[in-house]
Amino acid sequence: MIDLAVDVIIGGAFTAIVTSLVNDIVMPAIGILFGGIDFTSLRYVITPASGDMAEAAIYYGRFIQNIINFLLIALVIFTIIRIINKFCRKKEESIPEPAAVEPSEEAVLLREIRDLISRNEKWHSIK
Repeated sequence: MIDLAVDVIIGGAFTAIVTSLVNDIVMPAIGILFGGIDFTSLRYVITPASGDMAEAAIYYGRFIQNIINFLLIALVIFTIIRIINKFCRKKEESIPEPAAVEPSEEAVLLREIRDLISRNEKWHSIK
């Protein structure tokens, strides 16, 4: 239970880091590539603002930014999981399997006696 709580806290902090990476580094670089566009300001205005009424708009730039944010988080998590899986596989490969142990003569004799008794009981039940 404590592990889960720690994972949630670390996940929240990690999300904040990736969000900052996207907002402060990646999106400005992409904006420069597209001619200095600020993606957060990209929107389609449905009704412009007038008087006390605010504009109604679809902010597709924020949506694009959130998609890039999600893809970066997914990429980082995928990479971390692959590294952990490789580490676990190497650890499993390094552990030798125990050698097969041959049963003792006494164990073999006891098994034969058990099988004979079992056959004898079946024979008596058929009669």
